[in-house]
Amino acid sequence: MSKAIHVSQAPQFPLPFSHAVQAGDFVYVSGQVGVDPATREVAAPTIEAQTRQCLRNIEIILEQVGLTLDHVIKSNAYVSKTEDFPAYNRTYAEVFRQPYPARTTAPVDLGAYLVEIDVIAYAPRKRTQD
Repeated sequence: MSKAIHVSQAPQFPLPFSHAVQAGDFVYVSGQVGVDPATREVAAPTIEAQTRQCLRNIEIILEQVGLTLDHVIKSNAYVSKTEDFPAYNRTYAEVFRQPYPARTTAPVDLGAYLVEIDVIAYAPRKRTQD
């Protein structure tokens, strides 16, 4: 069985998706972009600012079910400009702690957004080296 998760503090878009879905021990967070949750305005025109805000939005959703970014085991990132990959990677490494989640990153056209990230979190445990 699965349970839809809707978070009033996360960005609200008039689109047909849940912020996340919990299925057993896993929480699947829908793709988030770097917008202010209250205004849906882009955080700033830089990949660093949008990546930080995007991950903060994911964190807000995870907090609703008692989890943190340390529970994330997999992320999928979509970056608008390949030249932003180095700055994206630096910012990602500043926000996530080691050991890092498994990850896929692909260049895609996101319109006004520079990055979109979705994640899978494992509820019973945090990531560890062991």
